[in-house]
Amino acid sequence: MYLTIVSAARFLVEHSDEPVTLHDLADHVGYSPFHVARSFERYVGMPPGQFLAAHRFQRAKQMLLAGEDKVIDICNAVGFSSVGTFTTRFVKVVGLSPTDFRRLPHTLADRQPRPVSVRGPQTDGTVITGAVHLSPAARTSVGPSPAVYVGLFRRRAAHGVPVAGTLMGPEGYFILMDVPPGAFWLLVSVLASRADAPGQLVPVTQVVGAASRPVLVPERPVSLVRDVSVDVAPDWFAPVLVALPPLAAA
Repeated sequence: MYLTIVSAARFLVEHSDEPVTLHDLADHVGYSPFHVARSFERYVGMPPGQFLAAHRFQRAKQMLLAGEDKVIDICNAVGFSSVGTFTTRFVKVVGLSPTDFRRLPHTLADRQPRPVSVRGPQTDGTVITGAVHLSPAARTSVGPSPAVYVGLFRRRAAHGVPVAGTLMGPEGYFILMDVPPGAFWLLVSVLASRADAPGQLVPVTQVVGAASRPVLVPERPVSLVRDVSVDVAPDWFAPVLVALPPLAAA
């Protein structure tokens, strides 16, 4: 079934600028819409519609940084009919408006990311520590001294501002503090520190990882340890949408 889902994911990526429906996807892989939707979310971590939207927003990010096209033109080019809906959802998953995102290369020229830890909203809450392990392929892809971003998200996707997060320092381990109760996904994105601003905001190759299971944080604050393995993601993989460098900029 995994290969079928990969085929489905590639189909959505290839047709992300078209009005694709779940029935189109089901016809492509030869299964019922219900079966495809359920299996897709199990393997990919999100429903087909959310996956399709993620690739549309990633394309929008590329277009915003590549030229001077109007936001409404970019909105239409990536398959949205309402610029208001597009902008609202862009802010929700990226963390900035399309206009502010477009300005980021200039902003980051003056404020480079630096190791930092952004606490969660729970005063004296749970502390999560761990280490990030890069595969040989991941190390080759990002080069020396990469920027390793660790975030805690409510869903299995790096969309929106994390509940708590950090840009790791050279020590090789992370700490997330003041985490509130709940179930969260621990996600990691690694960027080449020598890449220019567009290369860090929309990397051509994604180097990512996630904890093998959700982190369950109890009501009473505790200390938890979770390690994460990181590798080069396949080209069809759901993109990291949240704008990471601004979260670690001074």
